Amino acid sequence: MVFRVKKMSAGALSLITLASIGPVAQVQASGTQVQESGTRAQELAAQEPISDAQIDGDLSRHGPRTGAAFAMTNRSTRNEIITYRRAANGSLTRVGRVSTRGKGIGTDLDTQGGLQLARKHRFLYAVNAGSDTISVFSVKGTHLTFRQRIYAGDEPTSLTVHRKLLYVLDSSVAGNGILGFRIAADGTLRPIAHSERLLSSPIAVPGQVEFSPDGRFLVVTHKTTNVLVPPKNAIDVFRVRSDGLASAVPKREASHGVRPFSLAFRKDRQLLVVESFNAADNASGVSSYRMTEKGALKVISGSVRNRQTDSCWVVITRNNRYAFVANFGSGTISSYRFTSTGKVRLIDGKAAFLGINSQPVDLDLAAKSHYLYLLLRGSGKVASFKIQDDGGLSSRGVVKGGLPVADGASGLSVY
Repeated sequence: MVFRVKKMSAGALSLITLASIGPVAQVQASGTQVQESGTRAQELAAQEPISDAQIDGDLSRHGPRTGAAFAMTNRSTRNEIITYRRAANGSLTRVGRVSTRGKGIGTDLDTQGGLQLARKHRFLYAVNAGSDTISVFSVKGTHLTFRQRIYAGDEPTSLTVHRKLLYVLDSSVAGNGILGFRIAADGTLRPIAHSERLLSSPIAVPGQVEFSPDGRFLVVTHKTTNVLVPPKNAIDVFRVRSDGLASAVPKREASHGVRPFSLAFRKDRQLLVVESFNAADNASGVSSYRMTEKGALKVISGSVRNRQTDSCWVVITRNNRYAFVANFGSGTISSYRFTSTGKVRLIDGKAAFLGINSQPVDLDLAAKSHYLYLLLRGSGKVASFKIQDDGGLSSRGVVKGGLPVADGASGLSVY
């Protein structure tokens, strides 16, 4: 997607850096603490009625093969999570809605990873980009219980989790960067002191933050960056120390293609980066890389085109065989396969077509990657697919309701 520019005052556009936040990582700009504990009564007031007996009955009837899906409205007045029941056949049924007790921004986050499940889907983390916070929920089936809301820097838009660590990407033009937290046994977050890190360019517009599979590195894509500093298309790589702190300065790696938006790792530390080529018609593609022991990125397949427009989001199946890319401008999903050497081959540029105005955004996988899910920003829907043995897609339906239509819905997480 073409990036947003957030309007700010001249004073706010001064070089405000995340490093200046220091130990106030739990305090808003007003200086008041924004960390809350949820109660049963408060949570029920925020969610559409659904009984515990009904939830427990669903789990016992359908067994462990069923699950849930969560999509985020990102509304500027009141951010909410729309909840869905996932059937054993992959189809979704809308259940209810829960307030994050924060605010979205009303326009697209324009990033990947704004809503994340963690700890074997026991906890859900949601960014509130409009109120600079992260909301934490515990998860039981489709049921969410509010646990915490905590300050997360200036305009948090993307999250990544590795074991007991969570890092957030802040995308404000006043001071982009990353910020770290430790995850407690109850899922709540505790800021890591002095974990604020700036990106390699203060004017970069980032697309995603992601841990490497072993947790040793954090990778951040630059949708746009300072072209006067080489390389002109950049991906930042931070090394993560044993104490959870990232390296003070990232290594600025080159993206093979123009405008790297999002990325996904395979288990062997090979990664796939989506390139939107500035939303030029039918020009998008992906590049695969091998990450070395020192965090350098070595191109395996460079800019494998899908002949679609504005590719932005990506997932890789659990068996490392297939990748799926959402194409915002074309209303399609593209499918790719990996060879034994990690090279990428296009299977079908239009593996699925959702409508020219559907505006596909976030993707996720569930049930050991047997099913693929896609958030449709333009129509306010979530689409479900069965992944065939050859990488093809068969529809499991589209569910509507609860999400804003063409008005900024961002973030999808499914199990």
